[in-house]
Amino acid sequence: MAEKNIPTLYDWAGGMPVFEKLMVVFYRKVLSDELLAPVFKHMSPEHQLHVAHFIAEVFGGPQIYSSSEGSHFKMIQKHLGRHLTEQHRKRWVQLLIESADELELPEDPEFRSAFVAYIEWGTRIAVLNSRETENNEDVDVPMPKWGWGETKGPFIP
Repeated sequence: MAEKNIPTLYDWAGGMPVFEKLMVVFYRKVLSDELLAPVFKHMSPEHQLHVAHFIAEVFGGPQIYSSSEGSHFKMIQKHLGRHLTEQHRKRWVQLLIESADELELPEDPEFRSAFVAYIEWGTRIAVLNSRETENNEDVDVPMPKWGWGETKGPFIP
């Protein structure tokens, strides 16, 4: 029996141009959103590009973020003390999914369930980190790697 050549989520989505365009469309929505605009209005113009590179890398794309823009440790630090609420998180997720729909990212159930699973997981981690004032993670904490089915058990703080 031949082994299947299963693409990464990054490749299945269409590669870096898709992730970069997704973040342009998404942050346009964020910056015009009454709830989220106050949180993001002071972000640098490069912020959306960094987020695109981060998510692309998590989904199996090139290591642009971790090799030249930051690390997972630094991403965690960016959320410290931000006091994000569940309402912020839900709206962020909603706008990102709307943006994915608008750009016609793959709609197959397998891709969308993996995409949404990571967005749910990552935003919940961001909210938890936003309640903290210091980063207790190891400076070398690896970048998350997300594929077609990644959860490995319950979160135990």
